[in-house]
Amino acid sequence: MNREPAVTVAVALLTTALVIVIALLAAAGAAKLARMDGATYPAALTRAATAFAAVITLAAAVAGALAALFV
Repeated sequence: MNREPAVTVAVALLTTALVIVIALLAAAGAAKLARMDGATYPAALTRAATAFAAVITLAAAVAGALAALFV
């Protein structure tokens, strides 16, 4: 597959932005659920950070697996 470099960069940036938005939404949902469960603000923030990190880690693992397939 031979694409223009600008298209490849645009796809990479849009994919990165989408992953970050999804990670932020997951973190916000985790924090909201933690607060509804009665957790303190620091505990809810910890759960949000854990969810954010988990989504970013999962996205990196999937990207690494896909990169290995396409090389």
